Amino acid sequence: MALDRVSFDVRPGRLTGFVGANGAGKTTAMRIIMGVLASDAGTVTLADRPLDLAARRRFGYMPEERGLYPKMRVLDQLVFLGRVHGLTPVLARTRAIELLEELELGDRMTDVLHTLSLGNQQRVQVAAALLHEPVLLILDEPFSGLDPIAVDAMAARLRARAEAGVPVLFSSHQLELVERLCDDLVVIHEGRIVARGDAAQLQEEHAGTRIRIVVDGGTDWLSAAPGVTVVSSDPRGTVLELAEGADGQSLLLEAQRHGAVREFGRVVPTLSEIFHEVTR
Repeated sequence: MALDRVSFDVRPGRLTGFVGANGAGKTTAMRIIMGVLASDAGTVTLADRPLDLAARRRFGYMPEERGLYPKMRVLDQLVFLGRVHGLTPVLARTRAIELLEELELGDRMTDVLHTLSLGNQQRVQVAAALLHEPVLLILDEPFSGLDPIAVDAMAARLRARAEAGVPVLFSSHQLELVERLCDDLVVIHEGRIVARGDAAQLQEEHAGTRIRIVVDGGTDWLSAAPGVTVVSSDPRGTVLELAEGADGQSLLLEAQRHGAVREFGRVVPTLSEIFHEVTR
């Protein structure tokens, strides 16, 4: 079974990161949304209405495997794809040029696609997805092959689309990048959704009872503190686990007796740590 009772929302005006290991079901779910594959059960809805072909024609889709013509010039194929979406030749050309300039490919628009670097081909694929001003963006690994500068540039474009009210769903194996960009997170594991929701809220929910403490006088004294288990200690500080009923305020007062307290607060897990926790 590829997907097992998968259910999640992609909200307007927000970037939703879709993460999971290889084979978890991300691409299958995206293809079902786009109508490339048919599901055995369930529905996909937009504004509470089941999707049909007319609705899907207004979506922007970027497949993981590039769907471009390698021997065609960049501008020519964007104009062609714009015509496929129903744009007039003039409007298709105007929008294609604007997008290529926006994605810093203005000087490459007459180049044959296969002569571009993989990162620049990726930018052309994104331009193809944006060309017809979609009402929803579905992007499968859009940052694959991009250097850090190109990642920042593309992220800014996607954020601009989201701020204009467009729901954006993107998958990525780069969890640090997902953490930096996404407003909402969906984690899929072996065909099932194991975490979903507002990214900051998920981090808060998984924060637990661990505290990071940095004290000028050192933290050797923590080994004798009641209700405290030292989890790790490195130059960035000491992470400890408080037992149920342990008094954090008393611990802070004790720390102040040993030296200036530089940091004392809950450890908020990264999205990468949450991913590893929910997919064990």
